[in-house]
Amino acid sequence: MNDWPDRRTGDPNERYGRGSASPQPESARAMPHIQRRPAPPQRPSVPPQRPHVPPQSQGYDDRYPGSGGHDPDSGYDSGYNTGQVYGAGGRGPGGGGDDGGYRPSRPAPNWGRRIKLGALTLVVVFLVVSVSTYFWADSKLKREVDLSKVIERPSEGEGTNYLIVGSDSREGMSAEEKKRLRTGSAEGKRTDSMMILHRGSNGPTLISLPRDSQVEIPSFKGSESGKMFQGTGRQVKLNAAYAEDGPELLVRTVEFNTGLRIDHYVEIGFGGFAQIVDAIGGVEMDIPKAFKDKKSGADFQAGKQTLNGEQSLAFVRTRYAFAGSDLDRTKNQQKFLAALASQTATPSTILNPFKLYPTMGAGLDTLIVDKDMSLWSLSQMFFAMKGVTGGDGTSMNMPISGSNGGNLVWDKAKVKQLVEQLKNDEKVTVKGN
Repeated sequence: MNDWPDRRTGDPNERYGRGSASPQPESARAMPHIQRRPAPPQRPSVPPQRPHVPPQSQGYDDRYPGSGGHDPDSGYDSGYNTGQVYGAGGRGPGGGGDDGGYRPSRPAPNWGRRIKLGALTLVVVFLVVSVSTYFWADSKLKREVDLSKVIERPSEGEGTNYLIVGSDSREGMSAEEKKRLRTGSAEGKRTDSMMILHRGSNGPTLISLPRDSQVEIPSFKGSESGKMFQGTGRQVKLNAAYAEDGPELLVRTVEFNTGLRIDHYVEIGFGGFAQIVDAIGGVEMDIPKAFKDKKSGADFQAGKQTLNGEQSLAFVRTRYAFAGSDLDRTKNQQKFLAALASQTATPSTILNPFKLYPTMGAGLDTLIVDKDMSLWSLSQMFFAMKGVTGGDGTSMNMPISGSNGGNLVWDKAKVKQLVEQLKNDEKVTVKGN
């Protein structure tokens, strides 16, 4: 055997693979026979599974087959990762960006759908809040007056008639509040103001009923006892009817002396009145002439000014400072209530929950209404009151023909004409005092 690999002969003259000085090319020379061992059988190779990557994201240059881990011409795959990080986006290490990195595309936002969804959400929230507020407010109404106890009622007419009463009730007021508001400490309650508000197709009409009006107390059924009291033609001041048997007898007396059917009853006391004014931040009034009254505590200068709760109560109660006494006071009451309604029913109050809820709470906690009064009907009355100052309505006193021992006597002919116009929902042409 020789020491040459692959069975070479070892002849020193054999210069295969070492170059030659012979003029004859090596290719013409006889090549020694080399016997190779048979190669062992190979199992078919299965290339390792790799994630599919688009051609543009390969980490090698296809122009140089040997530069990557896979040579497509040779069929050989080394399994070597050339550094490509799959799924990374952006530029720089680990990302392709515009240099070939793969990034899944994101759909463009559907702004139309988003706007519709947002609008729908707002509508749902608004409805939920509105419905909740309605039932909350409706539950706070004190439905204590039963108009079914009123007997011998006039026939119904067109439109809706409200009897609005301001009482001197001190219910719920502390001794300090009574002193500050100058209400006194009398027990029970009496009417301090009375008005009829007619809401119809020809605009609202607000009619004050002076509490010193002379009226006849008719037959009636006691609101508590249910006992019948026969009428005797007794003549009294209008506020005496309320003092004698409460709201039901007052409604019965107004209907008997006017012939106008009252559909709803609304009453508010001293304390509630002042609370409502303070809750909305005061009421702006234009007072044409300065006046002062010790009994009510009024002390006002002429001109525009904002009245708080205490000042407002003094304003609507003052009568001794005026030549017309109760008639002038009722005019101030009409003017103030219309201003209160006008300044409360504004977007700054209705759309501001921090102002709306205290205002509603202060008002609804102190209102006394009839059993058939709904919150919707109450709101209609409120906006009708606002319309009085908006130029769409009329405000007046009940027509007066004279006085009798300090009592104001109604002009029966004018009252009858006024009532007919209200019943038929006609434009009011009657003039009051």
